[in-house]
Amino acid sequence: LRRLLTTVTPKWLTIRLRQLEAEGILKRDQQPGRREVWYELTEKGRDLAPVLEELVAWGLKHERYPLEGEEAAHPEHLMAGLPVALNEGAPKPAGARAWRFEFRDPESSFSLAFDGERWSLDSTDRSPDVVVSTSPRALAEFVTRPPAKRRLPTPEIGLSGRANRVAELIRTLGATPAVRG
Repeated sequence: LRRLLTTVTPKWLTIRLRQLEAEGILKRDQQPGRREVWYELTEKGRDLAPVLEELVAWGLKHERYPLEGEEAAHPEHLMAGLPVALNEGAPKPAGARAWRFEFRDPESSFSLAFDGERWSLDSTDRSPDVVVSTSPRALAEFVTRPPAKRRLPTPEIGLSGRANRVAELIRTLGATPAVRG
């Protein structure tokens, strides 16, 4: 948590985690011999998922802000919000689709799947229709940019796959195809 919440002091984080534990939203797991303290959502905490998704959707619609100069972008956060944004109002593909986002710095990958009705993070190893190669910062800058200023691909965001599937991804993400010159 401290790695992902870069502007939070350890003391403040401990206070907030203890409050969430006291409210029954988190369960603390500290085992003898293990330095780390692990936290897990309780059923009450998991029941907050739809509320948090609605807050993400609201923020994406009304409060998009570009990253500050030194502000970190984390793939986990970006990818948690992307299916929410796509389900909120993006054009729907003609059928089931899978996209893989490959991040560098830190190296990680995430898959999104469309089942014909909704987008979700995908844990299967299905073959992607399109692979997006990018950095967390480049993707964060793309999604916070007004749609009229979105272009894909860019030097920082590469796309690979069949041309019609790449074009579909570009439309779905509300971008305009970049002009190669």
